[in-house]
Amino acid sequence: MFRTVAQFDRIGEENAFAVLARATQLAREGRDIINLGIGQPDFRTPDHIVEAAVKALRDGEHGYTPATGVLPLREAVAADVTKRTGAPVSPDNVAIVPGGKVTMFAAILLFGEPGADILYPDPGFPIYRSMIEFTGARPVPVPIREENGFAFSAEETLALITPATRLIILNSPANPTGGVTPKAEIDKLVAGLAKWPDVAILSDEIYGQMTYDGLPHTSLMSYPEIRDRVILLDGWSKTYAMTGWRMGYSVWPAALIDKIRKLAVNCWSCVNAPAQFAGLAALTGPQDAVAAMVAEFDRRRRVVVEEANKLPGMSCATPKGAFYAFPNISKTGWKAKPLASALLEQAGVATIGGPDFGVHGEGYIRLSYANSTENILKALARIGDFLEKNGKAG
Repeated sequence: MFRTVAQFDRIGEENAFAVLARATQLAREGRDIINLGIGQPDFRTPDHIVEAAVKALRDGEHGYTPATGVLPLREAVAADVTKRTGAPVSPDNVAIVPGGKVTMFAAILLFGEPGADILYPDPGFPIYRSMIEFTGARPVPVPIREENGFAFSAEETLALITPATRLIILNSPANPTGGVTPKAEIDKLVAGLAKWPDVAILSDEIYGQMTYDGLPHTSLMSYPEIRDRVILLDGWSKTYAMTGWRMGYSVWPAALIDKIRKLAVNCWSCVNAPAQFAGLAALTGPQDAVAAMVAEFDRRRRVVVEEANKLPGMSCATPKGAFYAFPNISKTGWKAKPLASALLEQAGVATIGGPDFGVHGEGYIRLSYANSTENILKALARIGDFLEKNGKAG
């Protein structure tokens, strides 16, 4: 019998992919399935970005690139981050990586080991906890509460820090809740972190360009007093509808960037060369498609909130960012995961149960509004019909 390393028994997964697989299987069997589970834009990658990759292939960009990415792309990332956050970013501190998860993996691997604590949002992206447990570090959940607008609490976060804390993971705009933490709360957190100068921060800002109602995005990069310990996670997947291109980037403190370069050399070598030129075109080309996509998400967001609040036993706070709603289903009589499973199998609607995002996710389901308004309306009508017939039964 094979003998494997014990830490691999601790590794978890992202259940959204399991739901996607089941939804796909049901659709192949002839079922009419509406997917409000998967977190990816339903738009095509803009044509000028696709053409840039095609041109790169035709121009012979077929080989290895530097491990941290081609210089023109790193320069474009640095310029874009500087423009949006006000932080002076050097291309030398930028790493181009094959997707946002790689930055999580690298940061948690750098700081996680037995005896270390890592704080992460709960409910939050499930890979945070999975990777923390993989390293042997202790995962410390930071509760993300509906009564707080699904923003993190600076006071609550700071109270969880101990001398064992190595890393804090923050995510705003947030998956799965759509919460956006106000600048005043971030200000309090940054002020409190002055007492903990050895704690690093991983700021997941992959949805940073998706906020609504005129609410600005506040980047952790914009605080000079902590910039030397902030790791920025961002990329192209959400903003430019490029999930399948596997393109992410990160900005690292000078003390860490060479460690990431070495990790790249040992693991993924470099990111797909023509995809990097697509990323360059995305950042330096027209941004009309981004604005149009966010405007459409905003319209759908309003539909989801209005219709979800009409459903029996369900209430839905208005998300301020990303493309997720996180309705409260506690008055339906169902636990979240059994409800999500029943909605898929019986009503033909794919959703994700809140506990897949952490223990504080019980009582909620995640709805992705990265689908057409027509499908969203149809899906919510199906959910309503299901709850009318099956409420208080779970």
